Amino acid sequence: MFTGIVQAVGRIAHVAPAGDGMRVTVDLGVRKIADVALGDSVCVKGCCLTVAAMHGASLEFDVSAETLRCTTGLAQTGDVNIELALRVGDRLGGHMTSGHVDGVGTVTRFAAVAGDPYGSWHLEIEAPAALARFIAAKGSIAVDGVSLTVNDVADARFSVNLIPHTLSVTTLSRLAPGAGVNLEVDLVARYVQRLAEFRT
Repeated sequence: MFTGIVQAVGRIAHVAPAGDGMRVTVDLGVRKIADVALGDSVCVKGCCLTVAAMHGASLEFDVSAETLRCTTGLAQTGDVNIELALRVGDRLGGHMTSGHVDGVGTVTRFAAVAGDPYGSWHLEIEAPAALARFIAAKGSIAVDGVSLTVNDVADARFSVNLIPHTLSVTTLSRLAPGAGVNLEVDLVARYVQRLAEFRT
């Protein structure tokens, strides 16, 4: 389990075919990685991956063909949001996430909020139609592993507000219209929908 509070921005430094998927190497840019061991779960760009090897400041992950099919950005080099798995007793600063990406959304608008002296940005995303029923105004959603509050919803399109701190400590400041993002809807919304199916 994770909370969507990004702890570091790493970089996918190398990808190579491995079976039907890929072996992905993520450089965290630090000399020593504390509290990480082989077999641990790490959220990389919103996707829960298992540490398969460690070399200095780099972690290696085996990413299956199925994971590659339903995510974006894991089969190419570039910066990625990193979060270590939640431990009992940790603060829940964001919202509960599993690192199981529900679908890939597309950025439709990304612009500075007019008149905001603090430098906030407005991010609008088109979600896959099948996920629309799980996205609600003032609800939670994870975008590339970042816990965000939904501001507005219109059909399958939703918007969020990004404060300067979020922009400075995650990869979201690099987004542009047309970019793909990994989405994970709120776990509670998914279970409520499932219960509702059995009541009808």
